[in-house]
Amino acid sequence: MPQKTFAFFPEAAFGPALNSVGIAQAIASRGHRVVFLSDPGFVEVYEGYGFEAHPVNLSEPMPPEQMAKFWEDFINGHIPNFRKAPIDQLDNYVKECWEAIVDSAKWAEKDLPGVLARIEPDVVCIDNVILFPAIKRFGKPWVRIISCSENEIEDEAIPPHLSGCSENDEAGHRAFRARFNEVIQPIHDDFNEFLAACGEDRYPLGRFFEASPHLNLLLYPEPVKFSRSTPLDPVRFQYLEGCVRNEEPYEVPRFAANDAGPLLYISFGSLGAGDTELLQRIIAAVGKSRFRALVNVGDYAGAYSRLPPNVVIDGWYPQPSVIAQTDLVIHHGGNNSFTECLYFGKPAIIMPYVWDGHDNAMRVHETGHGLHLERYEWTDEELLEAIEACLADQAMQSKLAATSAHMQSRSGPEKAAGLLESLL
Repeated sequence: MPQKTFAFFPEAAFGPALNSVGIAQAIASRGHRVVFLSDPGFVEVYEGYGFEAHPVNLSEPMPPEQMAKFWEDFINGHIPNFRKAPIDQLDNYVKECWEAIVDSAKWAEKDLPGVLARIEPDVVCIDNVILFPAIKRFGKPWVRIISCSENEIEDEAIPPHLSGCSENDEAGHRAFRARFNEVIQPIHDDFNEFLAACGEDRYPLGRFFEASPHLNLLLYPEPVKFSRSTPLDPVRFQYLEGCVRNEEPYEVPRFAANDAGPLLYISFGSLGAGDTELLQRIIAAVGKSRFRALVNVGDYAGAYSRLPPNVVIDGWYPQPSVIAQTDLVIHHGGNNSFTECLYFGKPAIIMPYVWDGHDNAMRVHETGHGLHLERYEWTDEELLEAIEACLADQAMQSKLAATSAHMQSRSGPEKAAGLLESLL
């Protein structure tokens, strides 16, 4: 096929950004031009993987370091809310997130028409939870990527997005949907006014985006997908079985203690690393164990003055290369971590704090691929027993091996590249 231009516009967060990188690598390997439309603070991320990136302001322009500080402060300011049940986070963390997301769509509309006209993409891929009208009106095929939990595409028979509900908790589903709509109503009304001003139809309450008429790519793996009342049309919706990016190799360091013990990887993501008190608790517990641990502490290395000899910390890890070598992962339920653990067949203990981490924690537990552990309600003994239980559970290990084999045989990035080419 002659060279075409594929544009990716992920949300300004590492999960969507790095999932799009995985697909973009496969597209570029086929000889196409790949460009990223990027929040200014993420331009260097895409350039670091060798891609062209064009800034699109999603908020009032400010230096990248100031923007990073804004989101760091936003997350850290909500740490008390991380102790709450998902339904009790709706009128604080979730509400403030949606206010910021709606504002980002309004800001993007100022830059997007000009950036699109300059780049002239043949296909635009959006990994976000909100509509950008300029992309829909651009006149080229646009693709929605769902890198969060599969239930971002709603269905009455499955748990609502962000709820963390059990699949069969129908009363919980109803209560969460009702409370979500109650909290989100004024924000949704404001967004609908913006849509109308852009010449778009208003969305029903609770909806901020729509399925693409061209193609929708779910990064969720089929072995853990939900049973829907209305199955997704395979012509328009395709499961990618994760899109694990190519990452630089990682050599596990030597540990001063337990150097032959099972290896743990512990990460709550770049923003979750601000919960240093929780990570310190986990490190102290692991320090009493037979395990080794690599811990992602983000920009907070200074908070860890004394470390057990069986723990190594760093501010960043090439995560796919690390997870492939571990025995178990403790994480926050972000979709990258969730799918990468499944892809490499590693049990996970998920301690969620916000957004679809709640959904992924429940899903990993209900499907037998790991455990859901309350973020703060555990003792050292309970945490270590949970790790031992995962490592010793032969049924869990067998299920993980089967899921891993399924995902690796499907090659999500290559599948995505083929589907995107087919639009042309």
